[in-house]
Amino acid sequence: MMDTAFFITAFVTMFVVIDPIGLAPLFVALTQGMTDAARRRIAIRATGIGVAILLAFAGFGEALLAFIGISMPAFRVAGGILLFLTALDMLFERRTRRREDQSEEEHNDPSVFPLAIPLIAGPGAIASVILLMGQRPDWEGTAHVLGATGIVMLIVLGFFLASGVIERALGKTGVTVVTRLLGMLLAALSVQFVLDGLSAFGFGPGPG
Repeated sequence: MMDTAFFITAFVTMFVVIDPIGLAPLFVALTQGMTDAARRRIAIRATGIGVAILLAFAGFGEALLAFIGISMPAFRVAGGILLFLTALDMLFERRTRRREDQSEEEHNDPSVFPLAIPLIAGPGAIASVILLMGQRPDWEGTAHVLGATGIVMLIVLGFFLASGVIERALGKTGVTVVTRLLGMLLAALSVQFVLDGLSAFGFGPGPG
C-alpha cells in the first residue's frame, strides 16, 4: 500500500510540475508552420532529451550540480532568463523564419531549447526528481520514481504528436492569439523562476 501511495505521489508530482497539458499549446506555438513530419521528429527528440536529462539528475542529482559548482537556485535563475528570451520572441515574432532547406530547419529546431530545456526538464522537474529519489533511495523507490516519470513523458509525447490536430482546431488566428497569451505567461513564469532563485540567496521573499 505504501509503495502504491509513493508511486501515485511521484506521478502526480511529476505530472503537475512538467504539465503535459500546458506544454501542448506551447509546442504548437514553437513549431508553427512546420510539417507534420518535422513536428514528429522534434517531439521525439525533445521528449528523448528531456528523459535523458531527468535520468541523469535522478541518478546523480545534487552531486552532479555540486561537482560542476552549480547550485539549484543558480540553475533556476539561468533557466528563468533563457525562458524570458523565448517569451520575448513569442510576443514580438522575432524568431527567424523557418525555411524549406533542411539545414535551416535543423538550425531553428526548438527541440533542445526551449522544449527539452527548460520547458520539459526545467528547474522544477529536476528539483522534483532529485527530492523524490531522496525520499526513497532504495531500488523499489527508484523504480517507482523512474516509472512515474516515464509515464508522464509518454503523455507529453502524446500531446506533442497531436499538435497538428490542436493547431487545425485553433486555426491560424487562434494560434497567433494563443502564442501571444502564452508569451505573456512564459514571461511571468520566467520572472518567477528568477525571483525563486534569488530568494534562495536571501533576496526578497521566499518562493510562493
